[in-house]
Amino acid sequence: MPVTKQQVILSLYQTVRTLSDTIGLKESYTPGHQHNVARLSRTIGQVMELDSDVVDGLRIGATLHDFGLVRIPSEILSKPAKLTGQEYDTVKQHPVHGYQILKSIEFPWPVARTILQHHERLDGSGYPGGLNGDDIILEARIVAVADVVDSMTSDRPWRKAPPLEEALDEIKTGRDVKYDPAVVDACLDIYTNRKELLDPEFYDRRSG
Repeated sequence: MPVTKQQVILSLYQTVRTLSDTIGLKESYTPGHQHNVARLSRTIGQVMELDSDVVDGLRIGATLHDFGLVRIPSEILSKPAKLTGQEYDTVKQHPVHGYQILKSIEFPWPVARTILQHHERLDGSGYPGGLNGDDIILEARIVAVADVVDSMTSDRPWRKAPPLEEALDEIKTGRDVKYDPAVVDACLDIYTNRKELLDPEFYDRRSG
């Protein structure tokens, strides 16, 4: 029996998820965060009515978006206090590390570029390249918003998670400045009008 395209994609995603989980050998936060960002990114893509093939690639890129953290020292990743400027500069290299590790894999989507650009911002204030506007691919602009929402609403070693409203206020304030307006609108629509699209446990943890 011939293998279908969806079976191939599912197998690839399972492999990518296993690869993503290897970061858990260094610290416990990142694997769950990457999976949360992948789920939210995929849902944003679906609400934006992107082609299903684009959404498949978006899910893969989001699942690996922080993979470059594997090259960051464990003592920095798990530090129970706010990072110093030098430590933060070290962490800010993780998109480059992830890109360098994965760029040789011939995915049928711009996975490596998504990883490299997911901390870029429309106004050029992001990193590592200071890109702006349309120089940032759509997949990276989607992951950027999903990443901010999940990061802000998750407990970290140095702080407890703030309410979901703070994360939504961040993307509202940054709409069309730091974050793609269409992506922000889709994300806000999900959280305000279409909560049924969210994983219940994922939503409840952030709204309770």
